[in-house]
Amino acid sequence: MEKTRPGLTQGVGPATERGERTRRNLLAAAEVEFGEKGFHNASISSITQRAGVAQGTFYLYYRSKEEIFRALVEHMNRTMRRYLSEAIEGATHRVEAERIGLEAFLRFCREHENLYRIVLESQFVDPEAHRWYFQTLAEGYAERLRAAQGRGEVRSGDPYTQALALIGIAFFMGKRHLIFSDDCVPEPDALAAAAEIIQHGIAPGPEKGA
Repeated sequence: MEKTRPGLTQGVGPATERGERTRRNLLAAAEVEFGEKGFHNASISSITQRAGVAQGTFYLYYRSKEEIFRALVEHMNRTMRRYLSEAIEGATHRVEAERIGLEAFLRFCREHENLYRIVLESQFVDPEAHRWYFQTLAEGYAERLRAAQGRGEVRSGDPYTQALALIGIAFFMGKRHLIFSDDCVPEPDALAAAAEIIQHGIAPGPEKGA
């Protein structure tokens, strides 16, 4: 497999409005193709048929099936982070933002189930892209938690570890409702239980020795 660094997969192809529209169509088609068939059963010819373009057009934008798969991992990362940032914009406290963010994440995964499956499969198809996905996610998350610690909204501790724990809750909640069962909508009790764990895990506690 080619080793193009994740995060640098964009920018190939005609830099025009029509070119960007073609790129979006190819990504959307690949999202369905990989999500439904998995990486190894998917094909470039099927992707271009879904996108309604000639097979040769594909290579103006992506050099291989691996590269467009990697681009979708990057697309999931950036689109999901933007979606969550907009969802929690009105939150007045970090604990509230975490609760809203979890619900928004699960909603995003329901709306983009194929992308979620692609990220899961990336650990086997492209471990570098998989690692990049979670590292960039955790690093940005840790920065926000560090800022919340400074405001007294989150208990002290390593914010990167806190970020990994919170990502783990969301990640496995997504797997439970999209992969482990046919019920893709979490029950209110499940969300309440997760929210309680989050609140007791990051909310500031009594001072030691008090």
